[in-house]
Amino acid sequence: MANNIQVTEINSEMKCAYLDYAMSVIVSRALPDVRDGLKPVHRRILYAMYKLGLTSSARFSKSAKVVGEVLGKYHPHGDSSVYEALARLAQTFSMRYPLIKGQGNFGSIDGDPPAAMRYTEVKMAKISDEMVADIEKETTPFIDNFDGSLKEPVYLPAKLPNLLLMGSEGIAVGMATKIPPHNLTELVDALVFMIDKSTLGDEKKAKKTPMEDIKELMFNTTLEDLLTFVKGPDFPTAGIIYGHADIKEMYATGRKSIMMRARVTDEDMGKGKVAIIVNELPYQVNKSLLVEKIANLVTDKKIVGISDLRDESDRDGIRVVIELKKDASYKKVLNNLFKFTNLRTTFPVNMVALVDGVPQTLSLKTILEIYIRNRVEVIVKRSEYELAEAKARAH
Repeated sequence: MANNIQVTEINSEMKCAYLDYAMSVIVSRALPDVRDGLKPVHRRILYAMYKLGLTSSARFSKSAKVVGEVLGKYHPHGDSSVYEALARLAQTFSMRYPLIKGQGNFGSIDGDPPAAMRYTEVKMAKISDEMVADIEKETTPFIDNFDGSLKEPVYLPAKLPNLLLMGSEGIAVGMATKIPPHNLTELVDALVFMIDKSTLGDEKKAKKTPMEDIKELMFNTTLEDLLTFVKGPDFPTAGIIYGHADIKEMYATGRKSIMMRARVTDEDMGKGKVAIIVNELPYQVNKSLLVEKIANLVTDKKIVGISDLRDESDRDGIRVVIELKKDASYKKVLNNLFKFTNLRTTFPVNMVALVDGVPQTLSLKTILEIYIRNRVEVIVKRSEYELAEAKARAH
């Protein structure tokens, strides 16, 4: 026993232990993989649902069953954190295109929590079927799960550019990521343009394998080309984004804060009164806290000219009514609302993702290039698998 004891400086050991922990959090929890845009917990949730047969055409199943499957086979952490991650994938106000279809109460934009997992039911959304398509055809590498009893995918085949499509958010040790969601049509148009403009680096080289061709792919697309298709982030709660220069810098460097504002209209209430109607909120703004904040500002007389405040939101959409006094200045009240409340806020973009296990800050062009290369690789592997299957049947 004594021979196995290693003498080391505590400073050195603490440094190594901290770095090991930091890298574990970065790679195994907090940051998404650029290839499928998923953090490990989200990937394990979708894969577990796929293995349970909970595809979009299946019946709904209890969320508790999915959480138990994920915990027992792939993700040995707290059940509350897994359920929270699962519920978020079903929230229409959190996800531009929800990856999970839910039945029951999955929370609200007012900050209400989801119902307990024993009450809610889930299955994969149709868009998630495309995330796992061809996974059984040896298209992606698999690794051992936490106890070595099963295999799990390193990343999903992901027909969709999921990192940009859904966005991502996570805090690791010493770094963080915050990627906004985008519009599917805009991304597809940009990808088609990139593919049409791509060339092979040296087409004269003989006897290339398909995998070598992937490495030779050259993309002759500029950021300006991409910006003709991708106009900016597309948040599930809509709203308005200001600052074309900021958006361009965000896509060029992978980092920039962008300004978001609520979409408001004016409405004649009769008897000489006008109301400010809020129909769309900036992303991740809690509506009930916003209404409470406005009420407190009126009480404290920091905003004057408001006679009534009502939240008339329903299943058809958001509608917050801010009635003004007859003598109130519409523009002055509106400017004060933007100044003192979250009707105007910023989204600090930091497009960090794992590239071959290493965290990198990525530009729009780089993310799309990596996505295309990965999809070509997946298609090549699928084709090789199907060819081998066909040859085996022929014999």
